[in-house]
Amino acid sequence: MPRPPASAIRPAAPAAPAAPVVVDTAAAAEWGRVTEDGTVSVREGETWREVGQYPDGTPAEALAYFARKYEDLAFKVNTLEQRVQAGGSGAGDLAKQAQHLVTEVTDAAAVGDLAGLRARLDTLAGSLAEASAAEAQEAKAAVDAAIAERTALVERSEAIAAQDLSSVQWKTVTEEMGALFDAWQSHQQNGPRLPKGVANQLWKRFRDARATVDRQRRAFYAELDETHKAARDRKSRLVERAEALAPKGVDGIPAYRGLLDEWKAAGRAGRKADDALWARFKAAGDALYSARAEQAAATEAESAPRIEARTALLEEAKAVADEPNLAKARALLTRIQRQWDEVGRIFPREKERALDDRLRVIEQELKAREDVDWKRNNPETKARAGAMSEQLQQAIAKLEAERDAAEKSGNAKALKEATEALEARRAWLDALGG
Repeated sequence: MPRPPASAIRPAAPAAPAAPVVVDTAAAAEWGRVTEDGTVSVREGETWREVGQYPDGTPAEALAYFARKYEDLAFKVNTLEQRVQAGGSGAGDLAKQAQHLVTEVTDAAAVGDLAGLRARLDTLAGSLAEASAAEAQEAKAAVDAAIAERTALVERSEAIAAQDLSSVQWKTVTEEMGALFDAWQSHQQNGPRLPKGVANQLWKRFRDARATVDRQRRAFYAELDETHKAARDRKSRLVERAEALAPKGVDGIPAYRGLLDEWKAAGRAGRKADDALWARFKAAGDALYSARAEQAAATEAESAPRIEARTALLEEAKAVADEPNLAKARALLTRIQRQWDEVGRIFPREKERALDDRLRVIEQELKAREDVDWKRNNPETKARAGAMSEQLQQAIAKLEAERDAAEKSGNAKALKEATEALEARRAWLDALGG
């Protein structure tokens, strides 16, 4: 079997995709030679370099063996060139593969145009170097952006932790901190990898802010639990006291109202506890008010005859407005008022007030008629009206004489003034009933 020189022994390269290797014997003869002892050499430029021995075969077999080694390397170079041309792979990874192939091709135990392979690899390395630099710059920009984004998450969490947490809406704060943590985890899983030192520093700040908020939240809810427990105890006792009023019936309502005031001042006991306790407390009050409703219904039933009596008196009182004689109208109303009082109290009070309001309208209408009559028939008022009527009549006679004189003399201005004054005095006289 052939034995490559010690200098040709290197770690095996990654396996290339399987492909048929066709050995070009003419090309192998151009680039390689075999001595009588089976030593094989390859031409590199103007010099020859031994690549190994193949003592147990013919020269053609020896060249073919080492030519296949070359074809394997050429296949790897072709594959890399195709990947670079196709795109889609990272330039940095491709550059590393190109450098690895350069190491394989250099001093390779193979027969073929190794210098040509090396030149092709140098060309690839040059193009990949530029792409790698651009890729590295993009990666750095992505890392910088990721650092800025993660720093924004940290600063927001620190701002939440720095506020007065004794007066916040904890549901809102908890939801926001949860959203920040979810964003942090998503950033770690899907974002670029940050430098370890920067990542650790940002995480420590974020973790400390979360710990501060969590500590305050636990303290708040612990205190809230104590407050709820105290309120629950107070309300439980109020429920027991309210339920104990049941035997008193209607007489227990004033005490229940006092308990209701205490309930309002007892504070919150938590939604579930409040709802359950309130249901019992309200049921105790409903029982008392039901008893009062039953009592009111019974009292209203007793008042039915009285309601009918007063309704009948109201129908009779309609005649007051139709009676032209005020003295007779007053006598009729007085009799109805006396009978009204004799009927007695009516329950419920709302119905009694409604009936009283209807009678009061009739009373007020009669009083208004009496006031008008008094003003008209008051002797003192009549005397004043008579004196003024006499004065107006004298003034009218005088103005009529002035008007006639102005008309005879043709004084238009005096005629106009006398006529206007005369019309005004006659209007006043008419208003006095003269």
